Amino acid sequence: MTLTVEKSGETPSAVIDRISLVLDSFDGPGRLTLAQIVRRTGLPRSSAHRMLERLVALRWLRRDGRDYELGMRLVELGSLALHQDRIHRAAIPLLRDLHRATGLVVHLAVLDGSDVVYLEKIGEQLGAAIPTRVGSRQPAHCTAIGKAILADKDVTEVDLSDRKTRFSIATAPQLAAEMAKVRAHGVAFEREESLPGFGCVAAPIGPDGHAVAAVSVCGPMNRMAFDSRLVAPVRMTAMAIWRSAEGGPDRVAPTLQPLRPLRTGPAPRPIGRLQPA
Repeated sequence: MTLTVEKSGETPSAVIDRISLVLDSFDGPGRLTLAQIVRRTGLPRSSAHRMLERLVALRWLRRDGRDYELGMRLVELGSLALHQDRIHRAAIPLLRDLHRATGLVVHLAVLDGSDVVYLEKIGEQLGAAIPTRVGSRQPAHCTAIGKAILADKDVTEVDLSDRKTRFSIATAPQLAAEMAKVRAHGVAFEREESLPGFGCVAAPIGPDGHAVAAVSVCGPMNRMAFDSRLVAPVRMTAMAIWRSAEGGPDRVAPTLQPLRPLRTGPAPRPIGRLQPA
C-alpha cells in the first residue's frame, strides 16, 4: 500500500506527521468536514484536501458527501493489533510450559501476506542455533508454523520460488497436498525445509478453519518426534492459548509432562518419519 501525498521537497517524516495530525483530529465521535479538519490540524486547506482524498482511496477514511470519518482499514488494523496482543499475552505462560515440557524452541507467529512474522520465541541455549527472532519473518510455506496457518487461507498467491533449502515446497501440487494433510490432521510438520538439520511441529490457533496464529516447537532432527509425543502437547497448547485469549468458561490449562532432556553425548539415530495415512 503506497501513500503518495507529499509535495516536492517534503520529507517522508513530514508526510507521516501530517497524516498523524489528520487521523488524530478524529479523536472523538462524529464526522468532520474539511473545514473542521483544517481548523484542528492547522494544515493548508489544499494540502488537507489532497491528503484526505488519498486516505479515502486507501480506505483509511470514508467520505459521505462533504463529511469524513474513520475508514474500515483502520478498524481492521486496530482489531488485528488488539487480537494479536490478546493472543500474545495469553500465550506467554503456555509457551513457557511447552518449552519446559519439550526442551525445544517454541515459537508463536502470525501470517502477514505469504510470510509468517514471529511474535515470540522461547528457546534458551538451543534457540541460538535457530536464526529467528521476534519481529522477523520467513516464507510461510517453508515453515511448519506458517503451513499451520496457510491451511486455513487462500494459498494461490504464495511465492513458491522463495525457498530456504532443497527440501522446501517448490510446486503448487506439493503445496496443495501438504495443506490437505494439515487440514486433515490439525497439525503441520517441517523437516529441514527452512533450516538444514532442524525440524518443527506446529498447530493453528483459532476457531476451526479460521487460524489467526500458530504455535510450534523446533529442534534438531534427531530430537524431533513427528508423532503424538510432540503433536499432543503442541495441539493442547494451541487450544489453550485460543481459549485463554477468548476468555471462555472452558479455558484449558494443559498439564505437560517433560520429555527426555537434550542429550550432550553422541547424537542418537534420528526418529523415523511419520508415514502418511
